[in-house]
Amino acid sequence: MVPSRGVLRPLGLSEVRITGGFWAQRQETNSRATLDHGREWMDKLGWTGNFTAEAGRGSAERRGREFSDSEVYKLIEAMSWETGRQADPARDAEIAELTAMIASAQAADGYLHTAFGRPGQRARYGDLAWGHELYCAGHLLQASVARARTSGDDALLNVARRVADHVCEEFGPSGRDAVCGHPEIEPGLVELFRATGEQRYLDQAALFVARRGRRTLPRHEFGWSYFSDDIAVREAKVLRGHAVRALYLAAGVVDLAVETGDDELLETVAAQFDRTLARRTYLTGGMGSRHLDEAFSDDFVLPADRAYSETCAGIAAIMVAWRLMLATGREHYADVIERILYNVVATAIGDDGRSFFYAHTLHQRSLTAVLPGDVEQLGFGGGPRAPWFEVSCCLANTARMLASLSTYVASVDDDGLRVHQYADADIDTALADGRRVGLRMRTGYPDEGTVGIEVTAAEPGPWTLALRLPSWAAGATVTVNGEPQQATGDRVVLRRDFAVGDRIVLALPMRPRFTRPDPRIDAVRGCVAVEQGPIVLCAESAGGALDLDSLRVDAGTDPAADGGVTVRGVAEELPERPWPYADAGPVGRRTTLDVPLVPYHRWARGGPSTMRVWLPTT
Repeated sequence: MVPSRGVLRPLGLSEVRITGGFWAQRQETNSRATLDHGREWMDKLGWTGNFTAEAGRGSAERRGREFSDSEVYKLIEAMSWETGRQADPARDAEIAELTAMIASAQAADGYLHTAFGRPGQRARYGDLAWGHELYCAGHLLQASVARARTSGDDALLNVARRVADHVCEEFGPSGRDAVCGHPEIEPGLVELFRATGEQRYLDQAALFVARRGRRTLPRHEFGWSYFSDDIAVREAKVLRGHAVRALYLAAGVVDLAVETGDDELLETVAAQFDRTLARRTYLTGGMGSRHLDEAFSDDFVLPADRAYSETCAGIAAIMVAWRLMLATGREHYADVIERILYNVVATAIGDDGRSFFYAHTLHQRSLTAVLPGDVEQLGFGGGPRAPWFEVSCCLANTARMLASLSTYVASVDDDGLRVHQYADADIDTALADGRRVGLRMRTGYPDEGTVGIEVTAAEPGPWTLALRLPSWAAGATVTVNGEPQQATGDRVVLRRDFAVGDRIVLALPMRPRFTRPDPRIDAVRGCVAVEQGPIVLCAESAGGALDLDSLRVDAGTDPAADGGVTVRGVAEELPERPWPYADAGPVGRRTTLDVPLVPYHRWARGGPSTMRVWLPTT
């Protein structure tokens, strides 16, 4: 993403490289396993084959759900970012192969969707609520820009321009007065505008945004809010309805506001997102608390055992937070990104890179099932991580996030360089005035709180290095060449004439801490959670050895961190009764114990287990 204006300028893959540690391991797994796994399944299920000439002869050849084209596009985007991260001729050839297949399926007028418009299929745009035609087009546009920016290859970009031109003709001011049931075309059009300079793409995105909220889509059992079509964007106070839809739309609206200079619209979306964070977001950063419609619920309705918290919603929330931070410079959005990265994205993919979560419960009451490695799953909860789902948007979404992750590490503002995320990374970029700077960052984060930064390039003259101070990091310290510096607020600001070899050390306190819920969250009132640095912890009972429903935690005794985090608690025998209600609670034998906690992102990796994040107190 390359916005034309904003407080911060993002850095590209050539400017920041993650070199080791927590995220480098996951990037390597993504490169080595996840991308190939996605391609294998899409070939096996016929999703890639939908683009071939043979499939185009009739609807009987078409396989997968109506939105399966988008998964191929997201996979190509992930592959594109990965080739930008590290050159791979074989992967380049694979992208070229897929691009040729996609181009061969494009109609003469630019239309491109394998489920509509062919012999025996439904007519184009006959089902805007559920057809996902514009949704798929949006993902294609994003993939094409990623490919062009990382390779200089315009083949997919040319396909995308024809798609966008068709959309502008079909849905422009004199065309269909309508929107897609699943937002995504909006950020796609803005990003294509940024890549090509074609004004009509930005104008069309603005038109789609202006049309939202007029209830032009059909009535639905979940209401118009499900489609983000219940109220005009400028009038809404909070994100609502289907979580991914709402967040994708918010990302597109921020993009539009930035490119058109509409600061009022920008602040409107920022306020909606901030209220959503304050009232409708899980401790992990997950969004969406209703399984039935994959949607936000009312304020403070955040049940742990029914959390939906789709992986795609987490990634979409990162997209929104990143855009808002670049536009406004507000550092707290980097805290949001960190929380979601470590507690949703890192949780989603299995250690093998070939299994994943779709939804993210915060309380698994029954043992997770053992799933076969070659069967497509239809349900989205109950784990453990599955090799594939009938709706597998989350795997390709996570793959593109991991491949492009280094671009979220740092940015440049008018005064200097800002570091937002802590990881082993090398940074080599130019400041706003053109001077080259370089940093080498090394850390054991998130397991350890010490972040060491060495200046590797610096031209003469003062500039500012700003380091984010997470909201949980009270008591952090920082030194420059051994000299203590002030560390308060949301970031450390160091302005000086840096020289090559200068060393900055940031020390973040990593002691585990109890977290208590807002009392309006009825579902977890009387419970506590435990966090350590950016990591949410959980109690996990591998094999069901401990009944987690019987556990009560002593919140008056601080969590201990000696070779692993533990909390003091009791396990109470809960007798079987003929009726689950009484004038007094059960009183059974109690056993005092120290309960080991594990990072939430590690749960369900060692076999069938139960788990809970929120722990009732004694």
